Amino acid sequence: MNRDMIKKLQKLQKDMQEDQEKIELTEFEGRASGCVVIMQGNRRLIDVQLSTELLEDIEILQEVIILAVNDALQQIDRTTEEVMGKYAAMGMGF
Repeated sequence: MNRDMIKKLQKLQKDMQEDQEKIELTEFEGRASGCVVIMQGNRRLIDVQLSTELLEDIEILQEVIILAVNDALQQIDRTTEEVMGKYAAMGMGF
């Protein structure tokens, strides 16, 4: 492998790592009927906001939180696939 190819691969690897770090720090907002959850791209839950009406029925509250979390996780997965997919197409994997 020549030096130019090695440099290109190193740059590509650096770009891939930077893109992954950006995703991990990005905040994603999941929503469901009076519930908002905020998660980072690394799947860390940052915040949960609930409307007071949800506090009256614990079963509905639980369902709504699950739906909102799943919504945020789907957004994270979709964004990761969009951003990192270009590297997978090159055989770099992520």
